[in-house]
Amino acid sequence: MKLKAKLSLGLWFLFLVSSLLGGLGLYFLRELAQDSQDILKANYESLSYVEQMTSFIDGREDRLRVTDMQEFETALRKQEQNVTEVGERNLTHQLRLGYTQWQRDTSQFFPLKSLREPLHRISELNRQAIFRKSQTARQTADTALLLLSCIATFCLLVTFSFAINFPSFIANPIRELTGKIKEVAARNYATRLGFRSDDEFGELAAAFNTMAQKLDQWENSNLAKIQFEKRRVETVIASMPEAIIGLDEKRTILFVNPLGLSLLGMKESDLVGKYAPDVAVRNDLLRTLLQGDRDELKIVTEGQEGYFSRETQPVKNGDTQIGEVIVLRNVTRFHDLDQAKTNFIATVSHELKTPISAIKMSLQLLTDKRVGDLNDDQQQLVSSIQSDAQRLLRITGELLELSQVETGNIQLQIAPVSAETILSLAQESVRSTADQRHVQLAVEVPTTPLSVLADPEKTAWVLVNFLTNAIRYSPEQGTVQIVIRKVDQWAEFSVRDQGRGIEASYLNKIFERYFQIPNGQGKTGTGLGLAIAKDFIEAQGGNIWAQSEGLGYGSLFAFRLPLHS
Repeated sequence: MKLKAKLSLGLWFLFLVSSLLGGLGLYFLRELAQDSQDILKANYESLSYVEQMTSFIDGREDRLRVTDMQEFETALRKQEQNVTEVGERNLTHQLRLGYTQWQRDTSQFFPLKSLREPLHRISELNRQAIFRKSQTARQTADTALLLLSCIATFCLLVTFSFAINFPSFIANPIRELTGKIKEVAARNYATRLGFRSDDEFGELAAAFNTMAQKLDQWENSNLAKIQFEKRRVETVIASMPEAIIGLDEKRTILFVNPLGLSLLGMKESDLVGKYAPDVAVRNDLLRTLLQGDRDELKIVTEGQEGYFSRETQPVKNGDTQIGEVIVLRNVTRFHDLDQAKTNFIATVSHELKTPISAIKMSLQLLTDKRVGDLNDDQQQLVSSIQSDAQRLLRITGELLELSQVETGNIQLQIAPVSAETILSLAQESVRSTADQRHVQLAVEVPTTPLSVLADPEKTAWVLVNFLTNAIRYSPEQGTVQIVIRKVDQWAEFSVRDQGRGIEASYLNKIFERYFQIPNGQGKTGTGLGLAIAKDFIEAQGGNIWAQSEGLGYGSLFAFRLPLHS
């Protein structure tokens, strides 16, 4: 029998015994209550009615006055409705006949003997019934007490035995199993469980002994252990979504996953175990990867072009490098999105400039006095349209500049400009976003104004990018600190947030195109914003960087531009 069946059987047995005990108790209590109710309701009430009627005639000599008729009638009627014993109905009927004769008597007095005799017999009959029913109730109580005592004693013995034996029945095998597991953890694979049974504990012992036997076999086989580790590593590498090439410290190829073989266009047997520079002589892609002079590669596989970012991860044992892993990540989708976005922005911006310019020319004609005078309302409308048209023209110009940046044709308008002016432009752009997230912008600027050589719009765009990211990753009610200071011959702009922070391994990659930090919040862009910011700053002769002490400490983004003396 299984352990579950044993437990269920024991619990069902206790349940049935408890139900039987409770059911019998309820039954006997109901019987006692019924007997008591019969005594109180049937016999006691009859005695009460008889006593009332007797009290009407007792104390008088031989006659009952006519004025007592109403009270006697009421008690007699109640007695007629409460007949419960054998013979009581006839006696009550005799009493009614005597009472009827009294009503028919025309004299003022009536003999009472015909009333006293039936009243006495009714009283005696109910007293005997009370005694008899009391005896019956006493017998019922004695029987219930005996039966319930026997059942309760039996349940107590069974429960006591169950409480004594059941914990050991469960705990002893578990205690033995725990001790054996500790021995196995101490690499004593020769240990075995000794208990035998047909329940789940027996199955557990058999499974444990089989496991220990297998562990003993594997422990004694170093080759099997090595093969297991090798298969595990190969499975992990083969399941990676990136192309991976592993080299040892002598640049011998250790492994290449299936995607890497597909990109290289070679078989595994022609690569693994070979000296990488020798193989690179006849494979252009591998030669490019080993040279490491390009981080983004265009690779054609099966007639399709793809773009991949190259990363090299050194493998170290302590301070000694024992190899390296080359990883190729497919960024074709991001490249296509970037190209499509750039083309779309350039096309839309170019197409919009012509009609916007035409609108501005038409507005100028409307304001010409030779065309006709405008009233005040018309003049206000024309002025508003001119403002909106100018704003649209400025936006399309900025879009064209953005497309030029992404295609590498940056056009800058470098001139002396105040650092506070750049900060003001950036603050106005992000103020609504900061208000929506309830993030405060704390600004710290030097007492002496700083003038830099820069393109104000593009530099403000970089600062806006920093502030947008800082606000996005800051907690609500947080603070983003903006600091402008002079460092030697440079003006330094920095933005510090209280967000999640950046791991050290990602700090040197965040300004690369398409790179996104895996922060668990989902992808929110294509990873081009910081790369474009880097292009803007470096094109103006400055430099850009990021700092973070690690997760949970926030991050700092900063750039420097040359001062104008």
